[in-house]
Amino acid sequence: MWSVIILAVVIIIAGAVIYAGFFFYGIAVKRAPKEFMSKTPDLKVDPPVAGASWGEGAEWIASHSFRNIELTSDEGLKLRGYYLPSDRAAGRTAIIAHGYSGKGKDMGAYAKIYYENLGYNVLIPDARGHGDSKGDYIGFGWPERKDYLRWIGHVVAESGPEAQLVLHGVSMGAATVMMTAGEELPPQVKAIVADCGYTSVKAQLSYQLWRMYRLPSFPFVHSASLVTRLKAGYFFGEASALKQVRKARVPILFIHGDADRFVPYAMLDKLYKACRGPKEKLVVQGAGHGLAYDTNKAEYIGRVSDFVRRYVQ
Repeated sequence: MWSVIILAVVIIIAGAVIYAGFFFYGIAVKRAPKEFMSKTPDLKVDPPVAGASWGEGAEWIASHSFRNIELTSDEGLKLRGYYLPSDRAAGRTAIIAHGYSGKGKDMGAYAKIYYENLGYNVLIPDARGHGDSKGDYIGFGWPERKDYLRWIGHVVAESGPEAQLVLHGVSMGAATVMMTAGEELPPQVKAIVADCGYTSVKAQLSYQLWRMYRLPSFPFVHSASLVTRLKAGYFFGEASALKQVRKARVPILFIHGDADRFVPYAMLDKLYKACRGPKEKLVVQGAGHGLAYDTNKAEYIGRVSDFVRRYVQ
């Protein structure tokens, strides 16, 4: 009798964990509107705030004619990017990575730094599962790192072997460029700027699971990770920016706001300490998640410009 009851309880618990895995996959990983983002207080930024990157960037994007570029991922997904050449570039190009649930053309304020202040070409891709790129899941930067190798290869092929590239990402985009940094990069990639990126997908989702639902990482993140492996081809545990920056040799500028409650500020030091190559960090006082530029625009532009000029001729 007791064995039947115990077995029934085990089956119910196992079923609940499996259900939770599919539920959290649908919430976090599946391509779908992310309604929970608008309900997260520290992510509520009211565009148009005067001078804010959102309004400024959208206006700048609308005033320029970008050329559409399409590539195909390793898995056959059609990826879309937007390219703006500069007469002053001389082979210098910035590839700019957007954040979770965003799109390439959200990154106008950052593209403007490179195009207007530094005279670069700019390429702003839509990540897989975002914007006009195909894909029914979000990779949090892990499969996207291979997509970025393709974007890099495209730029080098178009600009020639004398090309010089900078990768700049914000939030999930920062994780994307950090994860890319750990791959075998061509010598044309000269520097990386990572603004408010997370250490790993597992750590970030575990943090958000507790923050939003007061649930522990085990077994829920592990169950969702298994579902993600089945549906999207990767485990959360392997998607680690921390491990990738340990292998990186390209110079990295780490940026984070000390008031960031979405990607914890404490992750900055972990990433910075793990990086064994040339590195710098910029802490923007009072900046929330993805708001370093808005909080201190002059410091942000100055430090980014100084950093990339040091490594790009």
